[in-house]
Amino acid sequence: MNPLSSSPGDVSRGRAIVASRQVGLCLLCHSGPFPEERFQGNLAPHLSDSVGQFTPAQLRARLVDPSRLNPESIMPAYYRTTGLNRVAPRFVDETILTSQQIEDVVAFLISIQDHATR
Repeated sequence: MNPLSSSPGDVSRGRAIVASRQVGLCLLCHSGPFPEERFQGNLAPHLSDSVGQFTPAQLRARLVDPSRLNPESIMPAYYRTTGLNRVAPRFVDETILTSQQIEDVVAFLISIQDHATR
């Protein structure tokens, strides 16, 4: 999947999105390299394990709509507006993350991947 934004992702902004309890909410299910964050999730794999050796395009596709790759996934579709269930009225036709936020998260996840292989 091609980048969703013309601007490259920013690792720091991506980290902030992933760690945010108001935006990404990733830590509800995942744990990750966030020693300052208490109460990280255990429903999904550690983020370092989740990113594996995926390419940026593969990570992006997983963020956009994980159910296309795994119909059993409980992970939300962060950049899809159709075919969703039980969407609050104020969020109808709105994505969870913007295209730039998706790119920022991808950049952060790639940085975890790079760090884990060293």
